[in-house]
Amino acid sequence: MELTGQRTALLILVVVGVRGVFVEPPQPVTSLRSLAESETRLPCRYQVEDGEKVVQVTWFKELPGGGKDQIITAHFMDGHTEFGRYSGRVRFESGTPTQDSTLLIPSTEESDEGSYTCHISTFPNGNFERHITLTVWILPISSLDPVFLVEGQSYRVAASCRAVGRPLPRLSWDTDLPGQSNNRSKEGGSVSSYYSLHPLRNMDGKKLDCLVWHPGLKEPRRISNSLVVHYPPDAKISSSPGDWFVGLDKAELVCSSEGNPKPQNITWTWRGGALPDGASAVGGKLVFGRPLRLNDSGVFECVVSNSVGVGRAEYTLAITRSPRTDGPPIDNQLLIIIGASAGGLVMLLIVVVLLVNRHHRNKNKKLEMELSEKNEEINSLSRQASFRRLNSVSTDPRVQPEDYALLRVDSRMKNSEMSLDSGLPSSLVPVKAQQDDGVVTRDPELGHCREGDSPQSVVEEREDDDDSDSYQLSEALSNHFYLSNGLLRPKPHSNAILLHPRGQII
Repeated sequence: MELTGQRTALLILVVVGVRGVFVEPPQPVTSLRSLAESETRLPCRYQVEDGEKVVQVTWFKELPGGGKDQIITAHFMDGHTEFGRYSGRVRFESGTPTQDSTLLIPSTEESDEGSYTCHISTFPNGNFERHITLTVWILPISSLDPVFLVEGQSYRVAASCRAVGRPLPRLSWDTDLPGQSNNRSKEGGSVSSYYSLHPLRNMDGKKLDCLVWHPGLKEPRRISNSLVVHYPPDAKISSSPGDWFVGLDKAELVCSSEGNPKPQNITWTWRGGALPDGASAVGGKLVFGRPLRLNDSGVFECVVSNSVGVGRAEYTLAITRSPRTDGPPIDNQLLIIIGASAGGLVMLLIVVVLLVNRHHRNKNKKLEMELSEKNEEINSLSRQASFRRLNSVSTDPRVQPEDYALLRVDSRMKNSEMSLDSGLPSSLVPVKAQQDDGVVTRDPELGHCREGDSPQSVVEEREDDDDSDSYQLSEALSNHFYLSNGLLRPKPHSNAILLHPRGQII
């Protein structure tokens, strides 16, 4: 009977439980995450049914041993009450906790991490609960400790970076320096990283940043840092002006140096001792307050020191009796202008040469064309002159110039033993014009044209012989021909042979 009563009561609770609805959170068990020193919100809101009423709301935190620690309670008539160490640290989000039971922790601590229970008591349906597991993250607290190094030291730590957080942060280095990092973790959520290298002066001022990585950060946190390397100074002396001569006024030597820390102590010596009279050191300058003298020559030394070491530099000063007569150095801009002008002139000269060459080429072509036309004209005139001479031999209009020819056969010819003499002078022998490979020839007896002679030279020789040929022709006509019935006929002669052009003897 008792067992039946328990089952009935459990069934009633299940049915009643179905009536209540949790709007937030909907799941019976929920996990949340929060950051230390920030506000944490634990949601709990129950929606009642018709005829149902929330009587009391209570928040509990589960203890490691299995017990519960009461945090806060709100009654629909008596108001709310905070308990123990939570008094003043927690509050309800709503002014009516029985309607919205969400709990707020304004400043969350690491100890607030754990499991929480929201307990709702209703009438007449009974009690309902929601369980929330809270994880508290601690954003990393980080720091970087630089180390002052000295050039020439052995391999050692150049900087150390440390971070504390929850969960455990991760550290890395952002640098171009040649070194190596070493990370170490400790209890309590702290981690340290050390960066080591061989210190050199060219590393001074270079970037050596520490990066802190944590899931609570959207991007890594950067701790900016520059490596510090101390090194002794390097001294260097420069002169102003460069020409030192007797009587020069306002002359000075300048001692410059580089070092870390910056050098502060600068001293001057002359020939290993005190400075000459009238010369004084003003900071890094050695100033002559009077005109230079010839005995001011010598070796000047500049000594620069810092906390790390000392730097020295020497300058041999040679003073002349008179200034140099060398002209001032040509300015670089003037050299550029001169070079550009010379280049422009060269280009202009090249263009002029090309234009002149083209002009002469065209002129030569024109002269060649004119010479070719003249040669053709001379050849034509030469042929016409030859025809005129042949026609002048006979005045008989019925006889064509090509029908007859007078030949004089030399009795001394080697190829023939015949001895013929026409009695005609050599001037009456007609000229034979040939065009064989461009060579014009005459009878060897005349000796006026030869192989290789240009047409122009032949014409000039023929023009010179026109007068003599006319005279000889008149004499030949009177000695060897006579006029009969308007025709010019040859005089009878015992050795004369008249040949027809077709090779027949008349």
